Amino acid sequence: MLKRWSDFRRHQRASLRASNVRTPMAHDGTSQPVDSPRGGLLTDTLPVGQDAPPFGRDAPPVGPDGPPTASDAPPPASEPLPPSSPILDLGRRHFGTAGRPLNHQTPFYVGFVGALGVFAAYGLYRALGQLTQVITLLVIASFLTLTLNPLVEALGKHGLRRPLSVAIVFAGLVAAFTALGFVVIPPVAQQGGLLADHAPTYLNDVLANGFVRDLDSQYHVLGKLQVELQKLATNGNFMGGIFGGVLGAGRALASGLFAILTVLVLTLYFLSSLPRVKEAAYAMVPSSRRPRIVSLSEEIMRRVGSYAIGQVAVATINAILSYVMLSVVGIHYAAVLAVVVGVLGLIPMVGASIGAALVCLVAVFDEPQKAAIALVYYVVYQQVENYVVAPRIMQRTISVPGVVTVIAALVGATLAGVLGALLAMPVAAGLLLIYEEVVLPRQRQN
Repeated sequence: MLKRWSDFRRHQRASLRASNVRTPMAHDGTSQPVDSPRGGLLTDTLPVGQDAPPFGRDAPPVGPDGPPTASDAPPPASEPLPPSSPILDLGRRHFGTAGRPLNHQTPFYVGFVGALGVFAAYGLYRALGQLTQVITLLVIASFLTLTLNPLVEALGKHGLRRPLSVAIVFAGLVAAFTALGFVVIPPVAQQGGLLADHAPTYLNDVLANGFVRDLDSQYHVLGKLQVELQKLATNGNFMGGIFGGVLGAGRALASGLFAILTVLVLTLYFLSSLPRVKEAAYAMVPSSRRPRIVSLSEEIMRRVGSYAIGQVAVATINAILSYVMLSVVGIHYAAVLAVVVGVLGLIPMVGASIGAALVCLVAVFDEPQKAAIALVYYVVYQQVENYVVAPRIMQRTISVPGVVTVIAALVGATLAGVLGALLAMPVAAGLLLIYEEVVLPRQRQN
């Protein structure tokens, strides 16, 4: 029975293929067989009252004796269909054969598809431009996740479950951000208030200066300045700009606080789901290459995390010792300058030098002797940091040549500012590992 059904289906497919070829009319005008859309060759001598044999869903079921024959066809209906019925026309008309597919090599097709690709690329570029801030927050959160993950795994080795380890590490991170805010915000607010309170005194001292008095007696500078200030005070655009700047500063502060909160929340989620994310990412790699990809990825993440922790430790030591030195010497704004030195110390190679130069510049306006003491301190400290502190802390991280470090820092700072300079070193370390473990062995084999 199965063989008969297979033969019947093969016959149907052959009839369908044959129906795509139209037999032309003879020269003498006699009727020739024409193809039927129902799957067989029909003639135009088919009687008007007779329909084409059923096909498809209308065909009768196949019995055990093979395909149905003409004797098995159902009796005609009691009322024949009118001659204009589409069913009758279906057996007499020819609807044409399927045309050839479009030529993909034509200039119109190539240009049209190319234009669609250009529009899609431009739309993607605009979308990425609108998502710059979101991408930046995701990158920062990912970097913090890789930085804190070694601490979470270290707590896990002591028997703690991952949720508890994540909670402990995240609480420490929040405490660090809170302490940093308490260290920076109160001195800045206090010193800003002192500056506003002493502003009239500073102005009176300037006006009482002999040089200013002589200049005013000859050119009437103070009178002209007073007139210009009155004009500015009555200028609506100027006042609107001032209030707009104040409101803009308020919006910037609110946006910064929201960004910090977003980064902390994303870091918490990334730390909690990091094992599942890695498993999902590794599952997309072919099984034949999965072990090597997993080992390289784990090593890159481990070294990036270790480098970040080491760099934070070095910068923290620099900030603490700088605060002690600034307090002992008596340089103003010690807390704020120490925090700035610590943040700049996160930038490899050049960050510590920039922080030292900034401290010495501030100390010059206070007292030149203090600036000289700070300069000597930073020259000595940087030698100790480069040859004693940093090698001991960074001994487990990948060693990157100094030239590569400087180039990576410059490229990162040019592309993404301070954030790019901070992330340049881990990216360079990962690329260097891929170069040593993938590119060089493959070149040796070839």
